[in-house]
Amino acid sequence: MSYGILFLRVVIGLIFFAHGAQKLLGWYGGPGLGGIESWLRGMGFRMPGLMALLVALSETSGILFALGLLTPFAALAMTSAMVVAVGSVHWKNGLFNGNQGYELNLAFVAAAICVAAAGPGRFSVDRAIGWDDNLSGLWWGVGALGVALLTGLVILTAFRTRPPAAATA
Repeated sequence: MSYGILFLRVVIGLIFFAHGAQKLLGWYGGPGLGGIESWLRGMGFRMPGLMALLVALSETSGILFALGLLTPFAALAMTSAMVVAVGSVHWKNGLFNGNQGYELNLAFVAAAICVAAAGPGRFSVDRAIGWDDNLSGLWWGVGALGVALLTGLVILTAFRTRPPAAATA
């Protein structure tokens, strides 16, 4: 089981980190913070500069997830980013990724929350420094999911403007 969790953590964590590095640093052909800020402004988010930084940091926390360091907190950050992505972009397109739906986001959330609940495994920094007993278990997974859903809901409502009445008519 430890090898399976290690593989899952590293693959999912590095995918998240790469996406975050695109947003935060402009790496891997990404737009950097300025590009993400403009995109978020166009989607109607308030404080798009702050939101760009938050989404970039949430996704770059994938490196913590890959290392198994502060694992449930990294899972929370990654899941929060996915909740906002689903709510602002993918939900309206349905489940399937071929239609820009949320199936891939859902798979990422499932992986992050399962690792938060199961623990980072034997091959993790959390284990090496003796934190894994205190930072794992069912309630860490349930808590990370609950807080991510709540955080995402707050961001999607309080930090996003409504479209003008003429645009919705």
